[in-house]
Amino acid sequence: MHRRDLMILFAGSALRTRAAETGMTFPLDFGAHPGSRTEWWYITGALQSGPRLWGFQITFFRSATPLPPDTASRFAATELVFAHAAVTDLEQRRLRHDQRIARSGFGIAQAEAGDTRVVLRDWRLRREAGSYRAVADSEAAGFAFELALAPTQPVLLQGEAGVSRKGPEPEHASHYYSEPQLAVQGTLSLDGRTVAVTGRAWLDHEWSGAYLPPQAVGWDWIGMNLDDGSALMAFRMRRSDGSTLHAGGSLRRPGQPPRNFGPAEVVFTPGRLWDSPASKARYPVRWTLETPAGRHTVSALLDAQELDSRGSTGAIYWEGLSELLDDAGQRVGRGYLEMTGYAAALRM
Repeated sequence: MHRRDLMILFAGSALRTRAAETGMTFPLDFGAHPGSRTEWWYITGALQSGPRLWGFQITFFRSATPLPPDTASRFAATELVFAHAAVTDLEQRRLRHDQRIARSGFGIAQAEAGDTRVVLRDWRLRREAGSYRAVADSEAAGFAFELALAPTQPVLLQGEAGVSRKGPEPEHASHYYSEPQLAVQGTLSLDGRTVAVTGRAWLDHEWSGAYLPPQAVGWDWIGMNLDDGSALMAFRMRRSDGSTLHAGGSLRRPGQPPRNFGPAEVVFTPGRLWDSPASKARYPVRWTLETPAGRHTVSALLDAQELDSRGSTGAIYWEGLSELLDDAGQRVGRGYLEMTGYAAALRM
């Protein structure tokens, strides 16, 4: 048996994966992995038109249900597809967001294997000729965007050859790669007014059979495109008392191999807090982050970037456009901060 066909056990069930030594295979791993329990394609970034700046995100999730995938009925919901999209309008100090959910099939919702081709009604993410196209339109929230996202750097495998530990035990892990420093161009519409935009984005693609350790209530995560072309990712899995259960991350300088961080090398220290009037959760919207990349401050560009996704994935979480500052307080990058499990413990 070839090493790529070895089996790794995730939460008592076998999840087919390649051994760490073999890494991933592209374009196959750009596509869906139906053997995994949970999977998502997650794009965040900043858009500009002249002096105006917006944040945006679009995320597609696929989730297997307890029904066996070979169930005979075409109407059996063996897999669900969810999607979130949001725009942070800094000038109006407003976050616009929407969500979708549908069972897979019938041309309504689908995450295809072989390459990135995900659709949920009129929202789409597709990879063609090496670049991505993301489309979202929300009449209810008054926004729409159609964006082309072109890679400027090689795929970044997170963890050990794309296997990223999420807890002290090896069964809590994900297959995880990123595409930072995506060059973005397209259109953004707000309340019917459309502008041409350019920007930079970050794509994460993860799939797993057992992502969240039982002791964890959520996580804190950043994906930062640095102004010098570097890419910085850091995360921690958080216990209910706020302490760190596990941590990791990576730094890749332009033209250099990535430097992966061990659990003891990543320290998130919360700073200023923001109280959500909707959920009553308290979120640290300013962090001190210490990694082998140095000491940085992560600062939200808008406090009120909480998303209520109880109509789809069932969670309330904070996710927003933020700046990365060096030890002297100078901006060195921009990207997204995500915080889950503050309104209630996350369940996956």
